[in-house]
Amino acid sequence: MQRNGPAGPAGDRHWRGSARLAVSCALLFCAMALLVDWDAGSLTPLRALLWVTLSVAVGAVLLPPRVSAGPGWLAVRTPWRRRIVHTDALISVRQYDGPSSHLVLRDIHGHRLELDPRTLAANPPLWHELDTGVRRSLERGTLRQGADVLDRLGHHIDDETLQAVLRASGLN
Repeated sequence: MQRNGPAGPAGDRHWRGSARLAVSCALLFCAMALLVDWDAGSLTPLRALLWVTLSVAVGAVLLPPRVSAGPGWLAVRTPWRRRIVHTDALISVRQYDGPSSHLVLRDIHGHRLELDPRTLAANPPLWHELDTGVRRSLERGTLRQGADVLDRLGHHIDDETLQAVLRASGLN
């Protein structure tokens, strides 16, 4: 017998693969550094600790932020901190373009978070939770800046989804 309770929070379905790649790169860096140092005959316990510490730092830098969303909230977790905004109480949304395009969301409680819009495009459940919260913010009148940014992003995501469906069906 199945329960029809509320679904769990939506998350980035590509995060595990990206995290696995980050850890693999860090382990490869550690192995190569230790191997080269050992081959040169200069490996000491202190140097080994240094290489392991540097490898952990490489892994932490390469680890992508983990994005999750639920009814009325969106969270971004990095190795250092967790940021959360109330999507049903947003006051502004800004998109910054450039080499690292990102969205900045602020809510009425003073919370702020940044995320890559490609994460939303690649994860329809995340986009759905954000879009639902934004609609509530518009209904309540709290979102005064950035509704057009989310409209453009929504159209872009819809276009990408349509293209993917057409490619998968062989109609493109």
